[in-house]
Order: sequence, then C-alpha cells, then structure tokens
Amino acid sequence: MTRVINFGAGPAMLPREVLVQVGAEMLDWQGSGMSVMEMGHRSPEYGRILAAAESDLRELLAIPDNYHVLFLQGGATLQFAMVPLNLMGGGSGGDYVVTGEWSSRAAREAGRFGTARIAAEIEDGGLRQIPAQSTWQLDRAADYVHLCANETIAGIEFNWIPQTGEVPLVADMSSNFLSRAIEVERYGLIYAGAQKNVGPAGLTIVIVRDDLAGHLRPAAPSLFDYAAQAAAHSMVNTPPTFSIYVAGLVFKWLKEQGGVGAIEARNVAKAALVYGAIDAAAGFYRNAVAPCDRSRMNATFTISRSGLDAEFLAGAQERALVQLAGHRSVGGMRASLYNAMALADVQALASYMTEFSRRHG
Repeated sequence: MTRVINFGAGPAMLPREVLVQVGAEMLDWQGSGMSVMEMGHRSPEYGRILAAAESDLRELLAIPDNYHVLFLQGGATLQFAMVPLNLMGGGSGGDYVVTGEWSSRAAREAGRFGTARIAAEIEDGGLRQIPAQSTWQLDRAADYVHLCANETIAGIEFNWIPQTGEVPLVADMSSNFLSRAIEVERYGLIYAGAQKNVGPAGLTIVIVRDDLAGHLRPAAPSLFDYAAQAAAHSMVNTPPTFSIYVAGLVFKWLKEQGGVGAIEARNVAKAALVYGAIDAAAGFYRNAVAPCDRSRMNATFTISRSGLDAEFLAGAQERALVQLAGHRSVGGMRASLYNAMALADVQALASYMTEFSRRHG
C-alpha cells in the first residue's frame, strides 16, 4: 500500500506506528474480545485506557498537580464559549490578543457573554508580526488574557510567552499542542482540539488550574462546568472514547521519540527546510510573516507569478505531496508540518519547491 505525504492542516496525519496498532486492536483490544469503540466508558478496561492517557500526558508536559486534565468534546470552537462562561465574572472581562482568524473568532464568541476587549491586533497588509507586548492594552482587572498560540491559516506562532502578572493567561494551542516544550504553570488554562498533533477529530483537551474551575455561570449548561468534568474524570456524559484511546497511543509514541523536547528539535529542523526553500527563492515565493513569528507547524507561502498555483499543486500531487493548498479564505499554499510528519517527507517538499522555482523563476 502506498501512502501519500499529507500536509493537510487538520484532520492531519497520524504516526504510522499508531495507525498500525489501532488496526491490530480494532476487533480485539488486548484480549478483551471487543473493540475500544464497543467498550462501556465506565468499564475497567476503558478505565485503564483513560488513566494511562492522562498519566502519559502529564508526564510529557510536566503538568503540575494543581491542574486538571480534561478530555472533552466540541472542538476548540466550543472552548471559545466555555472559557468566558467559566472564567468571566469577578473581573472586567477578557483581554484578547488577535493574531489571526481563530483568535478573532474566539473574541467574537466571548463578546456574546461579556466584555471581550481587543488588547492587541495584527494590522492588515505588509509583513505580519505579533505586536510587542509593550504595545498591548491590558486591563489589570481582567478575568483573563486570551491568545491563540498558533494561527493555522496565516501561519503565525507565538514563540514567546507573554507576561500577564496575576491575570490568568489562556491559550488556544490546538495546532501546536505537544509540538514544543511549554511551561504549563505560566498558563491558567490551555485548550487544544486533537486533530492536528494528538489524534482524530472529536476530542478536545483542556488543562485548567484548579482555582479557575468551579465558577460556571448559573444559567450555563452544566456540561460546560470544568469543575464538574474534573470531578467526574471527564465523564459527565460519555466521552469521545475512541479518540481518547488513539490520543493515548500518540502520547506513548511521543515518549518513544524522546518526549516533547526531542520532537521540538525535529519540528525546528522541518520548518527550517521549508522556510529555507522559500527564502532561497525570495523573488518567486513569499511568506508574509515576520521571521520571528513564523509558524513551525503551518508554513504558508504564495507564488509571485500568477497562474502557477494549479501547476504547483498538480506537480506536488504527482510526487504524492498532497493537501498543500492554502486555506480557502487566503489562497496560496500551506504546508502543515505536524509531529507525525517525517523529516525526509519535508525534505521531499523542499526539494520540489526548489525545483519548481528554478523551472519557472
């Protein structure tokens, strides 16, 4: 069987080893005589799967004991509402740093439930760069400061952690979760959809400091209560059992790779290959993000000569390099370089980019 090299932004490729194990266990998980998809979520067998997934994730990120780890549903988009419904209340609302489409959507959704101030925003046009924190308009009385750690559409990533003092920092890490080492204790809450670096769509991971849980607004759905989810071990209702199982296998795979630090070094090398190809043909390819804010996960670029996009994509397809078209809202190209992508596969893309620019430049 021939597999393509999948640069899709998500749902994205999974480690081959994980897919092989999922296939081997599809009909019979470890002698249980049933698939994980058929298990009762409160059964002893599934209890072991859930406990192992949380334990391995805590180990990978060195998550402190005073943080809850939740395995929820609804995608990161539901967290756009759950965050303000749980965290807005005692302060002046949420401060939002808008660096792209996803942080913009988060701010708009939060505005339905309270005050969502735009503390900083990337200006349209020219080279796109995250504003220096010295220019942010932060409110010391805010309930939280929210950012999107990596914007998949624009290819912009925070390569630094803002200082927010006593105000909790909330981060949407959907597209760079587990791709780099982080200091969890610098954040009040982290959330991430699984379908980039963790597993299948349908699972959302939330890491929340325990003092920030338990403040859900009375009128909000009880299913949205972080404290209730923590007390029920993410089983207020039936959790996304199969997605959690696959995520658990990905966590074990990451440990076998040497952990998050080792995978981060690999991701740095992969991103350098693509951006190197872009910069080496600067008159032909263009990346519109300041080098300091370029995303390691989603390298975006355009071709300066009009009419070549379709030919570029067709040539890539012939080489089994697929899903390279940029987001429909911006066009151009986008290469998503998530954890499961091998260095050799990225080298194949970089070589094709160089070949294509020489042929048409």
